[in-house]
Amino acid sequence: MDIFRTKSVEQSIRDTEAPEHQLRKRLTATDLTVFGIGVIVGTGIFVLTGQVAKELAGPAVAVSFVVAAVVCGLAALCYAEFASTIPVAGSAYTFAFATLGEFPAWVIGWDLILELALAAAVVAVGWSGYFASMLASIGLELPSAIAGDDPVVNVPAILIVAILTAVLAAGIKLSSRVNLILVITKIAVVLLVIVAGLFFVKAANYTPFIPDPVATPRVEGLNAPLIQLLFGVTPVAFGVIGIFSAAAIVFFAFIGFDIVATAAEETIEPQRDVPRGIIGSLAICTVLYVAVSLVVVGMQRYDRLSTSAPLSDAFTSVGYPWLATIISVGALAGLTTVVLVLLLGQTRVLFAMCRDGLLPRWLAQVSPRFGTPARLTVIVGVVTMILAGFVSFGELAELVNIGTLFAFMIVSIGVIVLRRTRPDLPRGFRAPLVPVLPILSVLACLYLMLNLPAMTWLRFVVWMILGVLVYLGFGYWHSRIMARR
Repeated sequence: MDIFRTKSVEQSIRDTEAPEHQLRKRLTATDLTVFGIGVIVGTGIFVLTGQVAKELAGPAVAVSFVVAAVVCGLAALCYAEFASTIPVAGSAYTFAFATLGEFPAWVIGWDLILELALAAAVVAVGWSGYFASMLASIGLELPSAIAGDDPVVNVPAILIVAILTAVLAAGIKLSSRVNLILVITKIAVVLLVIVAGLFFVKAANYTPFIPDPVATPRVEGLNAPLIQLLFGVTPVAFGVIGIFSAAAIVFFAFIGFDIVATAAEETIEPQRDVPRGIIGSLAICTVLYVAVSLVVVGMQRYDRLSTSAPLSDAFTSVGYPWLATIISVGALAGLTTVVLVLLLGQTRVLFAMCRDGLLPRWLAQVSPRFGTPARLTVIVGVVTMILAGFVSFGELAELVNIGTLFAFMIVSIGVIVLRRTRPDLPRGFRAPLVPVLPILSVLACLYLMLNLPAMTWLRFVVWMILGVLVYLGFGYWHSRIMARR
């Protein structure tokens, strides 16, 4: 069995020209940057800031965001080179197919399915929580059976996914316009938090900036970071170890810039605009995250922060509940764009896998009317609605993180491989310091993965084993690469 057969860059590009699988090129660098900001600024800034500050890092949560941003930055440069060289839908899946072979590509595609599907469902549940809270603030209480902390069926989450699925199926340009309006709204709210919050910052709240490490039930047993279990370190929170443990979790806040690469096939000038979109969105969001985290822990002592709505609750604590309401509106807009772009990324990865025959090819047909994989978009939407309707947050964010970090590692290795196997390829963007930079990216991603809980690793391994079985049972035998041989 030749499971490491590769698909040439030229063949990948030719496949995009088949009429029944051809996506319309409508996006610019601005569209891509807004897509990136749309998916990055969301759960992390509105939810995770308070959680990790209170439980793991203290006021040093800003440092955790910087650490996560550096790791993402290394991977982003690798993504930018690949996307400018192979402007084809599928992101890391397509890059791996051209460099490491079909089976590694399948593994990374299966991994991305886990990352994007779970992330979209989890964020939709978060959206539902904010929506129910806003209605309650104006006297409209939703029944606990359809919304709230433990509903039987989460109806608001299902409805928002249904609406955004329809928007995505109707065309990529419409999706980008809806995304732009919502991104402007939430960026305005984030800037309001930063500027208004500065007036309530107390220097005393920054002391101690790095709290002393303490044992905590949150990181005991299989909930402890794997690296602590491997080396026999007593599980602790806070301290320097707490900063890196927090970085592994707030990494979820940066997930999204890689989704910009999945839209390369629908970009007018992908060699120039995709790298700009990837790097630009990551840089803007890093500045916003660090600024917000510093303001929030300065407004309210870290051990008193809310873990569900830290930004709005911080303003309530200083006597400005009306600002809290505005922040809730921004959070709602923010989470809407996150769900939208995650669904976009999910459909484009699956589209590429179906087009290659690793999943049923009939799913990859593009709608002549809308120029999108409408059939696949609807299926992804329905599955996400089911997940969003019946799952809760739990520890799924950490499972999404490990999948993303794994994808980053594969892409970083792929850059080195493609530089050596195809040095002749025109590259619209070249990552600096190759192979040093990709190697640093791999090591940084691996280190953050080791800082995730052991239970997360177990769940990840189970999902990967299931993926191998699906590949051996279907993907290998229906691959178009095999059919060409």
